[in-house]
Amino acid sequence: MAKYDKIQVITTMKETGMVPVFYHSDPETAKKVLKACYDGGVRAFEFTNRGDFAHEVFGELVKYANKELPGMIMGVGSVVDPATAALYIQLGANFVVGPLFNPAIAPVCNRRNIPYCPGCGTVSEVGAAQEAGCDICKVFPGDVLGPKFVKGLRAPMPWSKIMVTGGVKPEEENLKGWFSAGVTCVGMGSNLFPKDVIAAGEWSRITELCADALSIIEKVR
Repeated sequence: MAKYDKIQVITTMKETGMVPVFYHSDPETAKKVLKACYDGGVRAFEFTNRGDFAHEVFGELVKYANKELPGMIMGVGSVVDPATAALYIQLGANFVVGPLFNPAIAPVCNRRNIPYCPGCGTVSEVGAAQEAGCDICKVFPGDVLGPKFVKGLRAPMPWSKIMVTGGVKPEEENLKGWFSAGVTCVGMGSNLFPKDVIAAGEWSRITELCADALSIIEKVR
């Protein structure tokens, strides 16, 4: 069951401005990464549903976060169907993110008062998702659509809350481009979690990358 409701989650995403996106098959490694992000100031974390038994790893992470990391909001990503959304909600997901918009997922999340952030690639998709009760829509893939898409979308629809994923880097020029275009927050994956850093167990480096990214976001807003 979700620990945080929709308003708490959206507020946290907006205030911090960044949601790390991560997957690892080993629960202990995932815990180390989660703790490193937390130490860097992260308070909303997306674990992606990408590998076999990913839900089991997620369940362990939620238990760990609830016990050891007060205020850390756990969500799930890469969800494309309502059954998977329901499974993760039962395991404690506080928000559900997808690479696409599946209207059947929205009522599952709405019923449990948690955000569904679907992946949208057109203005019409964003509009349809908003009608279904999606408060924050994910613009994806960001590296293909670019900041100009976000700016153009929000011109006639300024109420839109946008999270962009794909092509987001912990660099001032990149982040300034996205926030100047009007995003509410960004999702950031591989650029926060270099493979060599994970392999070497350099958790302090991940903390540093998260802290630096959040600092830049605060500056460019």
